[in-house]
Amino acid sequence: MEFSIIKKSPVMFGYYRLATAVPQLRVADVSYNVNELIRLYHTASENDAAVIVFPELSITGASCGDLFLQPVLQQAAMEGLLEFIESTQDCPTIAILGLPLLYEESLFNVAAVVQDGSLLALIPKTILPNSRDSYQKRHFSSARLLGDTVHMVDINGEEVPFGTGIILRDGAGPFSAGVELGDDLRSIIPPSSHLALAGARIILNPDAGASLVNKYQYAKDLVAQQSARCLCAYVHSSAGVGESTTDSVSAGHSLIAINGELIIQDSGFHRESTIHYADVDIERLMTARLMDSSFDDTRLYGDNCLYIETISSPPCSPSLDFARISPYPFLPSESEQEIRCEEILNIQTHGLAKRIEHTHAKKLVIGISGGLDSTLALIICKRACELLNKPTTDILALTMPGFGTTTRTRSNATEMCRLLGVEFREVPISNACLQHFSDIGHDPAERTTTYENVQARERTQILMDLANKHGGMVVGTGDLSEIALGWSTYNGDHMSMYSVNCSIPKTLIRCLIEHIAGHSSPELAKILRDINATPVSPELLPPSDDGSIEQKTEDVIGPYDLHDFFLYHFFKYGAQPDKILALAEQAFADKFNTDFIKKCLGIFIRRFFQQQFKRSCSPDGPKVGTIALSPRGDWRMPSDAWATAWQSYLED
Repeated sequence: MEFSIIKKSPVMFGYYRLATAVPQLRVADVSYNVNELIRLYHTASENDAAVIVFPELSITGASCGDLFLQPVLQQAAMEGLLEFIESTQDCPTIAILGLPLLYEESLFNVAAVVQDGSLLALIPKTILPNSRDSYQKRHFSSARLLGDTVHMVDINGEEVPFGTGIILRDGAGPFSAGVELGDDLRSIIPPSSHLALAGARIILNPDAGASLVNKYQYAKDLVAQQSARCLCAYVHSSAGVGESTTDSVSAGHSLIAINGELIIQDSGFHRESTIHYADVDIERLMTARLMDSSFDDTRLYGDNCLYIETISSPPCSPSLDFARISPYPFLPSESEQEIRCEEILNIQTHGLAKRIEHTHAKKLVIGISGGLDSTLALIICKRACELLNKPTTDILALTMPGFGTTTRTRSNATEMCRLLGVEFREVPISNACLQHFSDIGHDPAERTTTYENVQARERTQILMDLANKHGGMVVGTGDLSEIALGWSTYNGDHMSMYSVNCSIPKTLIRCLIEHIAGHSSPELAKILRDINATPVSPELLPPSDDGSIEQKTEDVIGPYDLHDFFLYHFFKYGAQPDKILALAEQAFADKFNTDFIKKCLGIFIRRFFQQQFKRSCSPDGPKVGTIALSPRGDWRMPSDAWATAWQSYLED
């Protein structure tokens, strides 16, 4: 077997533009309908769509009833298909459109796959609804009549594959697609499940169901769930309002989902023809399938499937204009924020409560700086005590002012602890650090890493010793962003007995604190929001002359907004650095320029690899989302790995 490297254009990176179209049709007026399909097809082609999906039976209209049994309509439909095929000459965009097809004295509801002046395949519908609002078995035969074999049918002198087990793929890229029709999706085991297991990364569904109350929501749920279950992109187009209204109305909704996320949602009822586009990352699906062992456990390697090569490579997205790239991928959507935030807080709370019960800890010892991470950790401690019916005075919160502590953070820490009703102590560390500088022969005028780390380790020593003294446990405050970057002092704030924030990135911590503020008293909410607005800092260097924070973390390593974005795409989808850069350019176009993003990405890669040794011995903590860096399960990486290959992607 030969392997080759495919060089990608700067805007490609596995993205394909998928289109779902709902044309305005006339029932049984094939000539009119085909003209509209051709117009929409060329619009999609001019916009570099890789594929466009039209509704079921779009050449004739889906509501023709007994007219489907008329040879005149059958012949007109075939002539309309040939006219459409001819119109696609020299166009690499793939079209999925529907018509009735007579084959060996049986009539089938089929989807035609057309590209570049050729008919690539005909795919019949399997599940034929036959209930109150639909009676397709009156007119059509199920694909089951054909068995598992792909047949060959003569269309205008050409032998064309005809059957359900057909996958269309591009030999030069990651594009691969399968087709199911309408109610096939609603079956217990949809054909798309088999197609996905056999290698289809995109499922295309032309549909024509009537619009009923709540049916659109049902369709959204089905499409999203099937795209998640199959780890695929799913494109769904339904017949529009031009269908007959004799007994029902068709809405013409359009849906595109990728791995459980709906990125196009149009409920329909448009009086004009519509096209919706989505730039979809197929490489992302390949990585998701690679990482999901359950997918591989049930995978089919071509059993009873026919793989058809495209005439030419479907166009890749020329840009990411129709891609949904969130700059804050860790944050819940606004509509789900309340539920998701409470869910996260509950996971943290119950994780800590279990550890308290198991260790019989009498005190929860925590360092409070007046910053984001320790604030969230302290609130989790309070919630855990309430869950276990323990008094909040079982929480021993310490503020340990040093050389860089500012009045703002010290005041916020003190007042917050008072409002939460925890035991609060202040233990200054400056004298102890000066003594240690003397012991190790370090000049305190040298503001080096040693100067900073001595303070961090002194604070950790105090916390650990007080935990021993009171029969308690030290609750860690470090977050996922800091763990990824190694932004902690080894055997200092890097260490604890339980790390409640270990899988929560900095951007999400801000969201959680704002959520908590929204459910707090006005006095506490004011402090929490000021903490959220305070620059992130370890406060290990002296403040400015005006008493404000001088040492700002994001001035040194770059914004956490970027680093969280980098971490998400690097970890979850294995995106290479040049692709991450391209995505970040799109997501942060109004905020950061390319050179700055590239500089920060270089910092992320370097630190992620260099600081693995800290992650290799990190403490226990609860996993709240799909991304965590625990060395015991989620991320197993040698501490001595080099970043050379990743850096070369960025540099080149």
